[in-house]
Amino acid sequence: MKIIVTGGAGFIGSHVVSSLLSEGHEVTIIDDFNDFYDPSIKRSNIAFFPSSVDVVEIDLRNGVAVLGVFEKVGPDAVVHLAARAGVRPSIADPKLYIDTNITGTFHVLEAARRSGCQKIIFASSSSVYGLSKTVPFREDLPILQTLSPYAATKIAGEQLCGNYVNLHGMRIACLRFFTVYGPGQRPDLAIHSFTDSIENGRPIKQFGDGSTRRDYTYIDDIVQGVLGALSYVDGEGALFEIFNLGENETTTLAKLIAAIEKALGKKAVIERLPEQKGDMPLTAADITKARTLLGYSPSTPIREGIPKFVAWYRQLHSRN
Repeated sequence: MKIIVTGGAGFIGSHVVSSLLSEGHEVTIIDDFNDFYDPSIKRSNIAFFPSSVDVVEIDLRNGVAVLGVFEKVGPDAVVHLAARAGVRPSIADPKLYIDTNITGTFHVLEAARRSGCQKIIFASSSSVYGLSKTVPFREDLPILQTLSPYAATKIAGEQLCGNYVNLHGMRIACLRFFTVYGPGQRPDLAIHSFTDSIENGRPIKQFGDGSTRRDYTYIDDIVQGVLGALSYVDGEGALFEIFNLGENETTTLAKLIAAIEKALGKKAVIERLPEQKGDMPLTAADITKARTLLGYSPSTPIREGIPKFVAWYRQLHSRN
């Protein structure tokens, strides 16, 4: 298939593109290489892709430019991963998140419709569950309140996808990712920033008492879920589905820090701070639906994933 991957130079996106190429698909990447973190990291993510991968540097807020790419490529499917990410930055600049994540998603959906592309994967987030009291989170839980502009933009994106399915007969799978980590993870995310700080003797910031729990999901498992969803929208199932992609295991912040300390062989210097507004106290994925319909089968628990990440981190920095 000819596939457009938005955000294809990012952490998750570059892993997805690599797997799509290994399966023989033709890939076009759309990425704006913004300065949310060092753009050179994204460029290094795609440096080893073959020249057949077309990389188009545009902002999804530019609907005319997005449509131009779609009309040129004529994709069979779209994996829409591009977004402004992060809960705390979305609180600081909610308009940027609304413009990029909601309007940008509309531009992708509209360009797909106008270019005749009917198969779409949309990257959503576990943050949409807010303060849900039912644990683990199931896809059919009513979502009554999100806790951050970022989460609000993701639930809005899901709703737009549902609109396009209903109005235009598209086939769309929305994937709610649960705290993705692994080689290539963005430097601002907790596991990477904690590892970097502990390795170099700097204090880490622990928000709250360490009891918050996350369903940390290894990148290889997320990629498997994305490819499973692509096969799903290429099949004969329901036109619109939402799937959790998590590890089906929760870890407290305190235990996460301890796991990183063990893998590094170093103790953390911890700066304890109050809980942050917008942060969820718990994320926990019920992955029954993804197991059943996508063949999703996560295989890297946190006790194995953290040492793999630390090994990658040290190898990366041994070259620098």
